[in-house]
Amino acid sequence: MLGRWLGMVIVALLMPLHAMAQSQSPEEMVRENVESLMADLEGRKDYYANNLGELEALVDSNLDQVADFRYIGASVMGNYFRNATPEQRSRFADVFRQTLIDTYTRGLVTFDYAELRVLDAQQAQRYEDQASVAMEVVASNGQVYPVSYSLRLSDGEWRVVNVIVNGINLGLTFRNQFDQAMRDNNRDYDAVIDGWSPEVGVEELEQGGDA
Repeated sequence: MLGRWLGMVIVALLMPLHAMAQSQSPEEMVRENVESLMADLEGRKDYYANNLGELEALVDSNLDQVADFRYIGASVMGNYFRNATPEQRSRFADVFRQTLIDTYTRGLVTFDYAELRVLDAQQAQRYEDQASVAMEVVASNGQVYPVSYSLRLSDGEWRVVNVIVNGINLGLTFRNQFDQAMRDNNRDYDAVIDGWSPEVGVEELEQGGDA
């Protein structure tokens, strides 16, 4: 099912085995990370399935190299970010990061796919500090799902700030979920942060969107 390997799609970019040179283009960074991850997982799926803590530690130790979680957290909080305290902003970024680590670590050992490929033809960058990289995930049944990573240049390094899977903008989806949670909890920041558990339905992803 799509939900089982969604984590693999995203973690494929968020789990580099080596620090990437600043001279690399966003496409080169993504391509190298995907190839490195697939090589590392080859033949070790059962091992990691029985040692999730080790895989989670590997994911966690490398996330800071490629994902801008402070930026992502602020984006997901949307208009609520302005009135949040510095402690709440920091805590949400940490909670958001951990929920993704937990979800995608398990996705890595349960996904069912035939191929991951970074497209040879990429759109030209419109801005020097922003870029997108297009990929495709081919399911075992032959269904092809497009994946697009959004990156921004921060302190001379490219960082992931959003992912679009089959037309579903995950950043926007999580922002809407945060907004709904704030409404449901009478804008109690701490209650929303403590109960944060982002979800994207399998059926929704399979049907796709028009992001």
